[in-house]
Amino acid sequence: MTFRPKFITFDCHGTMILFDMAGAARDFYADQFTPEQMNSFITDFSAYRLDAVLGAWRPYKDIVHEALERTCKLHNIAFDPAIADKIYDRVPSWGPHADVPAGLAKIAPHIPLVALTNSMNSQIPSNIANLGAPIAHVYTAEDAQAYKPRMRPFEYMLDQLGCGPEDILHVSSSFRYDLLTAHDLKIKNKVWVNRGHEPRGAEFYGYTEIKDISELPGLVGL
Repeated sequence: MTFRPKFITFDCHGTMILFDMAGAARDFYADQFTPEQMNSFITDFSAYRLDAVLGAWRPYKDIVHEALERTCKLHNIAFDPAIADKIYDRVPSWGPHADVPAGLAKIAPHIPLVALTNSMNSQIPSNIANLGAPIAHVYTAEDAQAYKPRMRPFEYMLDQLGCGPEDILHVSSSFRYDLLTAHDLKIKNKVWVNRGHEPRGAEFYGYTEIKDISELPGLVGL
């Protein structure tokens, strides 16, 4: 890839921020399961969060509550709303993956960086502040009134930036939440950051794979 975009747009949690719902779930539930059962609980909690964001927009706290309640029901344990609150409240405290600050710092003086996040407006400022490089624009699911992987957040972002899909490079560690939708919206230039939490997608979707953000500046000639 030798494309110099007008903007580089990023998924935030998981791609730039170390999104640790799995660690939070372990902290509260590991004593109730074997290690294998705990891994299954984490997988199901992730799946139910994805299912919950596909409908009409509602606060992310409600998404976490619903997903955790359904996961507990599936695994035949009691659901405690207070635990859902504690997991939700951890989100603003999460910092970046180790490779992110230096990688972004090489790009930010030359190309505006944009975050497109499923976070709430009240959650995201501390996450962004910890990235170690200036983010020119931050757009949330709350702004768009829809969560990725729905198309509306991407369309909202493009409208706010005043550009088309051909003008951006979108970076994500998730096919399910970002890159498949970006493909459908004709965002040709896509980068998959292989963080290890999703398997490699089909080449049909036209992405460039990198191991971490340190490789991103080279893709845009920096």
